[in-house]
Amino acid sequence: MGESVLDRFSPATADWFRGSFLAPTPAQEGAWDAISSGRHAVVVAPTGSGKTLAAFLWALDRLSVAPVPEDRARRCRVLYISPLKALAVDVERNLRSPLVGIGHAAARLGMPLPQVRVAVRSGDTPAADRRGFVRDPSDILITTPESLFLMLTSAARESLVGVETVILDEVHAVAGTKRGAHLALTLERLDALLERPAQRIGLSATVRPVEEVARFLAGGRPVDIVAPASTKQWDLKVVVPVPDLGALGSPAGDVSGPAAGDQTRASIWPHVEERIVDLVAAHRSTLVFANSRRLAERLTTRLNEIWQERTEESLDSAETPVGSGSAGTTGMAGTTGLGAYGIPAGAAWGGAAGGMPAQIMAQSGAARGAPALLARAHHGSVSKEQRALIEEDLKAGRLPAVVATSSLELGIDMGAVDLVVQVESPPSVASGLQRVGRAGHQVGAVSRGVLFPKFRGDLVQTAVVVERMRTGSIESLRVPANPLDVLSQHIVAMCAMDDWSVEELEALVRRAAPFAGLSRLVLESVLDMLSGRYPSDEFAELRPRIVWDRVAGTLHGRRGAQHLAVTSGGTIPDRGLYAVFLASGDGPGRRVGELDEEMVYESRVGDTFTLGTSTWRIEDITHDRVLVTPAPGQPGRLPFWKGDTLGRPVELGAAVGAFVREVGGPAPAAARKRVGAAGLDEWATDNLLGYLTEQREAIPQLPTDRMIVVERFRDELGDWRVVVHSPFGSPVHAPWALAVSARMRERFGVDVQAMHGDDGIVLRLPDLDLGGEVGVNADAGSATIGAELTQELLDLILLDPDEVAELVTAQVGGSALFAARFRECAARALLLPRRRPDRRQALWQQRQRASQLLEVASRYPAFPIVLEAVRECVQDVFDVPGLVGLMRAIRSREVGALAVQTRVPSPFARSLLFGYVAQYLYEGDSPLAERRAAALALDPTLLAELLGTGDGLSLRDLLDPQAVATTEAELQRLVPERAARDAEDLADLVRVLGPLGVEDLVARSVTSDARVVGAWLVELESARRVIRIRIGGQERWAAVEDAGRLRDALGVSLPVGVPEVFLAPVADPLGDLVARFARSHGPFGVHAVAAWLGLGPAVVRDALRRLVAAGRLVEGELRPQGSADGGLDYCDAGVLRTLRRRSLAALRAEVEPVGPVDYARFLPTWQGVGGTLHGPEGLLRAVEQLSGALLPASALESLVLPSRVAAYQAAWLDELLAAGEVLWQGHGALPGDDGWVSLHIADLAPTTLAPATALADLGDIHAAIFECLGNGGAYFFRTLVDAVSAAVGPSPDEAVRSALWELVWGGQISGDTLAPLRALLGGGRTAHRRRATPGPRGRYAARGTSLGLGTSRLGWGAVGGEGRASAGGAVGIGGSGAAGVGGGAAGLGGGSALGRAGRFAPTAADVVGRWALLPGRESDPTVTAYTRAEVLLDRYGVLTRGSVGAEDVPGGFAGVYRVLAAAEESGRVRRGYFVEGLGAAQFGSTGAVDRLRAGVRPLGESTRAILPALVLAACDPANPYGAALPWPGREPVEGGGRGHQPARKAGALVVLVDGELILYVERGGRSLLSWSEDPAALQAAADALALAVREGALGKLTVERTDGASVLGSDHALAAALAQAGFHATPRGLRLRR
Repeated sequence: MGESVLDRFSPATADWFRGSFLAPTPAQEGAWDAISSGRHAVVVAPTGSGKTLAAFLWALDRLSVAPVPEDRARRCRVLYISPLKALAVDVERNLRSPLVGIGHAAARLGMPLPQVRVAVRSGDTPAADRRGFVRDPSDILITTPESLFLMLTSAARESLVGVETVILDEVHAVAGTKRGAHLALTLERLDALLERPAQRIGLSATVRPVEEVARFLAGGRPVDIVAPASTKQWDLKVVVPVPDLGALGSPAGDVSGPAAGDQTRASIWPHVEERIVDLVAAHRSTLVFANSRRLAERLTTRLNEIWQERTEESLDSAETPVGSGSAGTTGMAGTTGLGAYGIPAGAAWGGAAGGMPAQIMAQSGAARGAPALLARAHHGSVSKEQRALIEEDLKAGRLPAVVATSSLELGIDMGAVDLVVQVESPPSVASGLQRVGRAGHQVGAVSRGVLFPKFRGDLVQTAVVVERMRTGSIESLRVPANPLDVLSQHIVAMCAMDDWSVEELEALVRRAAPFAGLSRLVLESVLDMLSGRYPSDEFAELRPRIVWDRVAGTLHGRRGAQHLAVTSGGTIPDRGLYAVFLASGDGPGRRVGELDEEMVYESRVGDTFTLGTSTWRIEDITHDRVLVTPAPGQPGRLPFWKGDTLGRPVELGAAVGAFVREVGGPAPAAARKRVGAAGLDEWATDNLLGYLTEQREAIPQLPTDRMIVVERFRDELGDWRVVVHSPFGSPVHAPWALAVSARMRERFGVDVQAMHGDDGIVLRLPDLDLGGEVGVNADAGSATIGAELTQELLDLILLDPDEVAELVTAQVGGSALFAARFRECAARALLLPRRRPDRRQALWQQRQRASQLLEVASRYPAFPIVLEAVRECVQDVFDVPGLVGLMRAIRSREVGALAVQTRVPSPFARSLLFGYVAQYLYEGDSPLAERRAAALALDPTLLAELLGTGDGLSLRDLLDPQAVATTEAELQRLVPERAARDAEDLADLVRVLGPLGVEDLVARSVTSDARVVGAWLVELESARRVIRIRIGGQERWAAVEDAGRLRDALGVSLPVGVPEVFLAPVADPLGDLVARFARSHGPFGVHAVAAWLGLGPAVVRDALRRLVAAGRLVEGELRPQGSADGGLDYCDAGVLRTLRRRSLAALRAEVEPVGPVDYARFLPTWQGVGGTLHGPEGLLRAVEQLSGALLPASALESLVLPSRVAAYQAAWLDELLAAGEVLWQGHGALPGDDGWVSLHIADLAPTTLAPATALADLGDIHAAIFECLGNGGAYFFRTLVDAVSAAVGPSPDEAVRSALWELVWGGQISGDTLAPLRALLGGGRTAHRRRATPGPRGRYAARGTSLGLGTSRLGWGAVGGEGRASAGGAVGIGGSGAAGVGGGAAGLGGGSALGRAGRFAPTAADVVGRWALLPGRESDPTVTAYTRAEVLLDRYGVLTRGSVGAEDVPGGFAGVYRVLAAAEESGRVRRGYFVEGLGAAQFGSTGAVDRLRAGVRPLGESTRAILPALVLAACDPANPYGAALPWPGREPVEGGGRGHQPARKAGALVVLVDGELILYVERGGRSLLSWSEDPAALQAAADALALAVREGALGKLTVERTDGASVLGSDHALAAALAQAGFHATPRGLRLRR
């Protein structure tokens, strides 16, 4: 037969074939018999059987002997379609051999030399080459489905009119997808272009059922199926490199102790990686497959790191060359040699010799920067140039291995690959065959593969896949039925190129197999959508794309339809990936690859990352690309990509269940023999049998294809976990979980967390009484009758098969899956077109637009794309028929169901729970500030009331008149850019704006000639696209789609001939017309819309109220110039948002930003620093601004308050405290006698007080104090001691005092005076020191006497003893930790030195006054957030992200931002770029912004004499540095390193001169940092520092070092300035006393 088939070829072709090959393969013989007869054919044969040559050779032979057509457009006669661009290039390269060989044979035979040319057209083809093919087509065109679609939707289609043969390679890759449905319609469009349909040839190595693929290929026409019996040989091994996979995750190593860090746990990765390196080293060419790009990158990095380590270790010894085939060093203890495929003959269970693997962490791991010596990564996110280099290096032997994903799965010739390694189970049997088939790709060669499961559950599926690979039992595919999004796209493309009748279009569409069952009703619903039936004024992309003349039954495209189809066509969803380009150079070779959007969002300029095993440094990130430069040898982040993973097909799931049943039942010896026959090595066999044995010990019944097991147990929180063990795969389990969670939510009234996997479902239930055990169709011995709720639980899990489809369909609409699929379907249907095809569109923007479209489309139950999204979820993503079949099998007792209760999860359940934990692992792992912000859950209604933005608010002062006028002109199409250019634009005008008169239409057109506009209208009227009507006695023109609304709302008389579809009633016709008027106008009054509609105001007002109630309109005083009719204004909510945004933008544009130094000058002045406040009233104002700010207690009355209030007196603060106007709160102790405190206005305290700190060792005394104070009122210390003693027994004063101060520092108790705090600080061991000076006394200030009444410096007098430290780190009381009180404590930090050894005082000075619980905190988060934002804005004037960050505000800047953004919209605050370099999110009151700008100094103006220097505590809110402004940079110190750095810490000081930071004084004053070399600035700073010492704000100051160098003998300008200010030299440094 082979000879007879070859005899059909020309002599040259037959001669070349016989000289190159022994004989045709069976696949080639059958294919040539069918192809040479002109019939359609499907050729199914394993990889390496010569399928591609079988399809091409007959076409090459015909091309070589047939004359070249005279018509150049008919020269292209063979069309080869590849699903992959890389495969297309590979085929073009492989065609060179037969073409050259046939040419040589023809020359030998004296025949004319064939002139066959081949061209490639894909997304990577340069534009010049595309144009060249159109001008001069080649004989053979190799292309992709998307490129063919583009050619047929452009003038290039004329170059395809001579096509005679279409070859579709790897047909299985597209037949079961929407991409295949798209291609099927493309092929029918191609046939419609030809004189007679082209012959179609389909090729595949893995396809079932063949009949379904044949139907797909030819649309139901006769097809010859060529599927000879396979003689392909497979050598497959399943390898587990450790003896016990169950030990993974257990602690490893014996390192312990406080310095050991996190305990190391056993991992399989070091062993897998080492073993793969061994395999690569033992073979010449190896392909390693991973199931994700993420794993491919990480595995490649780790393989190279291990190879580098081995290379370095063997520098002094003989090295084994890569590819020599001899046994190499394994790097594993106990390894003696290599067995088959380089697998070590013996390996010990332990760590690998190399370092830790490239860790798979939350999102991305890290690479150490090892050079790519052994392997390189190959996947879709690596650029085509890089992929081509990798492929060539592997083929040429320069690269030992490639780690790839499915990018190398389909038919690409990778040369003589010796071995394929698969890490984890292949996603399907077909995928496994394709991947392992890359090895031994030649005819008759053996394909060798080694598979490494990742865990024990993966081992089961791997064993089954390997068995089915040997028998060729691949999964069946199903051609999608009637994908309406694909249909929509093709209809637009077809109508853009030609006019069609509906009947012709229907006939062509139904010839394609995916649309063979398309009904006329469904087709017309799609045509309705594309011709503008749905309101495009609510969503612009719903505007008509085609014109459907319903009377004539014709279709034609509107202007822009072709551009839309070409720029947004195709079926591959846009994932919003960032392109990665080299930052230098030009040309196509600059592209490196692409990164996931989220990966880029987490990256910054300067970061390094690994892509394609090369390290790159990010130089810039733009809106659509990442610019990089090479960074060889540098450590880099490993990238990650988000995407859906394929679930286990139901057929494979049934096979897994059958395998478990067969292996789990027999005796151990029989089971071991059965498993060994599957190709598992010894350790793999042990692990698999051990896994099943452990499961059987936990639950006697294994989950199989004939038994579903429902296991329940309690988790660590006491909640129930229900695990449904089922082997049938995610496509079945996903809809099952959706339905079960809905039923349980309805039954139990709780939100049930559900996670599905390939091996079952995990449900988390609240604590319900689910005891007992019950079985359905289970063995009588194992099934018991349990509690009623247990039976009910089983009933909830097992569904009625007749209700499954309805239940899943009802639930899927609210799922995240539906939202994602709707976005993709809408994009395919051209409803979400790419606005800039040449630029990336962010994924969040796509989601936002899809959400807006869905909001409109969901109001129409028959909207085709909503129905298509549901169909795709239910049929393509979910396997609902499979779930229905399973439920029927359970009901018919073919499959049993058993419910059991276990004490701990079974081994199978633990594997599933790992996936559950992974899914919810990062649920609480967001930054603390973000979680706090999310917990705020602001009430928008309450916030509007607090901001004054509720009903009745006048926005007329906020809206800019010019913005209103400009927006209204744009909406009304009265700007020249939006004027109508022709009849098409005129049709859009009446569709968007509503009925208009001729004069209105002329005003909105490019021409002022009414006759031209009238002619356009007549043209549209004759096409039945507009109608002529009368409203209010005026003639107007309206879109035909509005006919029903106008009739029902206004009683308009309609012309005859309006199609019935446009006369269908709608729910609220008048509301629709009013809403359209609102969307096309700015703020308007009721009389304006009434006049436009020709109705009375009362009727219109009722419609307006309905729209306001529905949230579609906003009511209020909106027009800046006031309402024309004196009533309220109305405005569309979207239009009002636009007006607000533009008005605010105009307001922001009025403010020019000031410099950071100007802000640093403004902030102290804004807070009154400089003594601008006076008396108790001024002090109250200072406290108001400082409410809630954390300050060191020692700085409060020595630096903070005196700097703001002139002639500050401590008695003023005590008076405010005693009067109840001010409160103080502790926030934890500082080392010594100091602590953090804050002041609060009493009225605002519930919203400004910090949450109390929980004490770890709350004792009886603490509880007694709480109980006493909890009854209300305030208590003196002595009364408190008595009450505590009465409650818990006699309690020493010292114990009560210690407990009291612990509660004070915990922020729970406060006093009515600051005297106790002053007394505590009198010990002198404080962060901020000042010289003790007598001053005015408060109510409880102790009198200084020679007897020294007060606490002893060495103890607590007679009662002493060592005090207890608080849980929060409070100072130790007693011993050396007690604080003394002497003379009059004039302020915090003061106190006399007298009395340090006095006798016991009846009431110690640090507990005087009355003590009470601080008031309760406000429970409403909205009120708290509002007050916090108001206080911060008052404190800083201009609020920035840095200022809020320095405050440690709950929720961070995100929590405050929401309130401030709402306040901006209400006109309460302004947002803008007020200060340069601080980001755009800056908020300020109008007064603060004006004062900020008023303080700007002209350039060059001397300011030193205008504003004196200021000495501030570093943590004072008036110091902007380290908060709103970054600390100025410092030069590196000698020897490298950063040296001493400033910080906002207790005890440190800053000195500002006219806003510039000049000095930073470390705590204690021994070290100074300076940022200026200006002698005048340094002198002003030194003088201010000296003045602070002399006035008593600071104690003595001894400066030892300046800028890291000794001050003594220094020629530093600062040393001279200090000496000039009065500092004198001492042996230690420069000192100044008061």
